[in-house]
Amino acid sequence: MPTYIIRRLLTLVPMAIVISFLVYLGLELTPGDAVSHMIPPDGIGSMDPERLQMLRESLGLGQPFLVRYWIWLTGVVQGEFGYSLSGGVPIAQIFLTRLPATLELSIAALVISSIAGSILGTISALTRGSKTDQALTTVGMLGVSIPEFFIGLVAILIFSLNLQWLPVGGRLMPGDDSFWDRIPNLVMPALVLSIMMTAGVMRYARSSMLDALSKDFVRTARSKGMPEWRVNLLHGFRVALTPVIVLIGFRLPVLIGGTVVIEQVFQWPGIGNEFIASVRAQDYPLVMMIALFSVIAVLLASLIVDILTAVIDPRVRLGD
Repeated sequence: MPTYIIRRLLTLVPMAIVISFLVYLGLELTPGDAVSHMIPPDGIGSMDPERLQMLRESLGLGQPFLVRYWIWLTGVVQGEFGYSLSGGVPIAQIFLTRLPATLELSIAALVISSIAGSILGTISALTRGSKTDQALTTVGMLGVSIPEFFIGLVAILIFSLNLQWLPVGGRLMPGDDSFWDRIPNLVMPALVLSIMMTAGVMRYARSSMLDALSKDFVRTARSKGMPEWRVNLLHGFRVALTPVIVLIGFRLPVLIGGTVVIEQVFQWPGIGNEFIASVRAQDYPLVMMIALFSVIAVLLASLIVDILTAVIDPRVRLGD
């Protein structure tokens, strides 16, 4: 296993470089640049073109594409993430202030969806063909089909505006500073974000559980007189858990990038909101760092999932 881990870590570097180059190329092909988004539309015509060119040169936008990409890449390798072109704030500082909010929201949604999806999926499999199974299957299909932004708006309308149980949005209320103070603000966006994930995990857990219960070793355990709950829990659920963990492991990095919509709806001050603003302003250093972070998170998640799969299922041999 150590050899496999080292080999995977070594392949992570060229993959991250290739993907970052493609993202940088996409930004380069986008019309305009950061300077054109800094100037109000009604003021572009009245400004001296030489002043605009000087501003672009001062920001390093006048250099060729490959030169700019190489400067950015070498800076990242040296730990210099640069500054936001639109705000002049160090990108490292933006990550330190914004990323904890996104991780908080993503991990809360991941925990809720993993527990709820695994339990509901197992119940659905054990009651196959019953009204309970049909009801859970219908709810799962609705959870996957309804857009998150629509569920978020309905939740705000019901629980914030009508019932006034939860805050409309934001991460902290005035005067609050601890994690427990943030829970009322976290409940609604975390639940809304977890709905689609819960539906996906539930359907996957149901399928995996049904497949596990059809195996020969489960029939053998039943023939020996083992209690049904023990057969389902120790033999069926344990085997069914392996593919579910694979799904859950890949969901965290996807969640970090997928919180953009929920952060917009609930005005959650995370990295998703910052990413939308940086794309609109063509703030390429900030866009690149957020994209690179997402790529590395996905690649590391893939490695962690492989390791967990080998630990849970002895039949899996890494590097064979």
